[in-house]
Amino acid sequence: MTEYFSYQQAMKYMGFKTQDTLRTYIKQGLPTIQVGKSKRIAKSDIDKFMAAHRVIAKQE
Repeated sequence: MTEYFSYQQAMKYMGFKTQDTLRTYIKQGLPTIQVGKSKRIAKSDIDKFMAAHRVIAKQE
């Protein structure tokens, strides 16, 4: 079963204090769901988005 977060819940899950970073991620392609005025983000979409943007630091 897919878990859906409100924007506030998504921010808490991702560790953000303001919506600015969340809005940036949405503009970069993080999928959202809107039914009427209610906006949600699927936990699985957050996990996929974060995994796709993972950067591994190079050791020098």
